[in-house]
Amino acid sequence: MHLENGTKPASYKKYVSKKIGIIIGLFVFLIFFSLYAVSVGSVSIPIRDVILTLLSGPGGTGLFDRVIWNIRVPQIVTAIFAGTGLAIAGVVMQSVLRNPLASPYTLGLSSAAAFGAAVGILIFGFGTTGNNMSDAVTVNNPYLVTGFAFIFSMAASLIILAIAKIRSSSPEVIILAGVALNSLAVAGLAAIQYFVDEARIAAIVFWQFGDVSRAGWPEIAIIGVVVAVCFLYFVWKRWDFNAMDAGDETAKSLGVNVTRLRLVGMITASLISAVIVSFLGVIGFIGLVCPHIMRRLIGDDQRYLIIGTAVCGALLLLAADTAARTIIAPHILPVAIVTSFLGAPIFLYLIVRGSK
Repeated sequence: MHLENGTKPASYKKYVSKKIGIIIGLFVFLIFFSLYAVSVGSVSIPIRDVILTLLSGPGGTGLFDRVIWNIRVPQIVTAIFAGTGLAIAGVVMQSVLRNPLASPYTLGLSSAAAFGAAVGILIFGFGTTGNNMSDAVTVNNPYLVTGFAFIFSMAASLIILAIAKIRSSSPEVIILAGVALNSLAVAGLAAIQYFVDEARIAAIVFWQFGDVSRAGWPEIAIIGVVVAVCFLYFVWKRWDFNAMDAGDETAKSLGVNVTRLRLVGMITASLISAVIVSFLGVIGFIGLVCPHIMRRLIGDDQRYLIIGTAVCGALLLLAADTAARTIIAPHILPVAIVTSFLGAPIFLYLIVRGSK
């Protein structure tokens, strides 16, 4: 709403400023928390040394240099990229399907990736077991396993979209198709685990534990590029997503090609999910919980919700990974365990509060 002289009313400025302030505040907190995450772990590093080491750049030979640049910085960057990607995939899926339960995890994309990884381990990449925690399970041919996980996850997305296209892209049809494919993938995964030997079972179970420490710099670069490109697309289409939130008929009256936007949005969100899950394993609840948290804080306006959810996802996954590294240090838990323990109670709280 504008006044006659073209200026915006004070109430609207306050409305926008509050949203922007919350997003900026979360981003600043993410920066400081990242420094804290670098400093904690099995080797404790003072914040001052963390800052000096980061400013001096990689290449040092000291203990702190090796720990920070070879272990913690890649892990933290991966957590930020993966959390951002899963969160924006979740918020877009919820928007285009108009369903608050939509996410890469609930639509079966993660289960399809796990099934694909199990097939890859069964055919090409079976694992070996060791005696220590550091080499308890080793997956041979990890890139083949990752490739199978990616192919199966994208195949599940394409099947869902093909069914939706036949039935005129109904949001209900997409949800039901995702639930069916999730059940099919879980059944296939159970069947493989029932018939394979102990080494392959260990490798399959090990792969399913989502863990951001698996990615090296090449994998981080791939995840970062995919997330960045898809994020820019979502921001570019933010007005169209706003129109879709008002209903298909309203969006069509405003000139939005609803069918195409729904299909492209689902494909793009699925691509993010497939890339992240194929490299890192199954990480649940980030794409489901973060959009709901940000809706509570800044509302449904996609101009701010997409960006705010991205920051929230990065912060939540980084916090979960930091907790996983410190709860039983020097032993490290897979981050997916922590996200499940954190995500389920948060989501139940949001449901109960929403019902009131």
